[in-house]
Formats: sequence, C-alpha cells, structure tokens
Amino acid sequence: MNGSAPVVAQTTNTALTIRADVQEANSITGVVTATGNVQMNYPARQINATAAQAQYYSKEQRVVLTGNVVVIQQGVNSLKAETITYLVTEGKFVAEPPANQQVESVYVVPDRDVGTTTATTATPVTQIKPAFKNQISPLVIPPKAQDANPSETNKLPGNSTNPSSGSTGQ
Repeated sequence: MNGSAPVVAQTTNTALTIRADVQEANSITGVVTATGNVQMNYPARQINATAAQAQYYSKEQRVVLTGNVVVIQQGVNSLKAETITYLVTEGKFVAEPPANQQVESVYVVPDRDVGTTTATTATPVTQIKPAFKNQISPLVIPPKAQDANPSETNKLPGNSTNPSSGSTGQ
C-alpha cells in the first residue's frame, strides 16, 4: 500500500500533454496531428512549447513541432526555430531554422563568481540595455532657454550657429 501513492504521482508527472484547436489521430500509423495554437506540456522534464502544428509519433516516441516553435525548459532556457523535433526517450531536441535564418537558444548559466544566486527568468535580448549608456539627445534644450527665446530652440547650447550648418558645438 505504501508504494501506490508514488506510482500515481509518477504516472501523473510523466504525461506529455498536447493541446490544440484541432487534433486528429491515426490508429493504424500511431500518429497524432495537432494544428492551431498548439501547446505542449511535459512536467516531468519541465518542458513547455508552443507551435502552429505538432505531430506525435507514438511508435517512435517523437514529437515534431512546426511553425514558429518556442520551447521553454526549466522556466528559463529557451529554443526558437521553425521546426523542432523532440525525441522523448532520449530527452533530445533537434532544431531546424527557416530558410536563410538561424536557430536561437538561450541558456541561463550560473556564474560561480556570483555565489548561489540563480536566475528565475530570462530577459529577452531586445529588452536588455547596458547600464552605462544613457539615451540623452545632444539637442535637448533646457526649458528656460526655450521659454526665453523661441527662435533659439534649434541652436545648441553654448553655440551661436544652427546645427544644420554642420557645426556640432564640440
């Protein structure tokens, strides 16, 4: 009786779930095809994925995800490609990019020098800005200068020439 509870938990955790707008199963070939807003969840390996289509080959224990595929593992590591094949028994991903493009993967790697702090989320590369760079326009005019003489707003501070004349004031 003591062994029955862990078996139920293990069975629940090993389920690979695929959700989609439409799914078709072929009992002869053992292939399940899911299309439209595909979501794959495999809690046993901490894998979540989205795609336009998925095909599960039950005899080979293989899932082929196609169409803008994004795989997130352990909540932070990610893999993006046009086609990603997941070999379930091997725990292996094979990613293929669209024509003339590349596959993108992001892995959060602990830094030994930092200590025991671990990352909990990954920041998209497009949102990362170096702290040492300030986005200050060289043409910013203090409000007092604008109020004092509106005709001077196109001139750089400390310069009596218009910036369109080629002078930079530096």
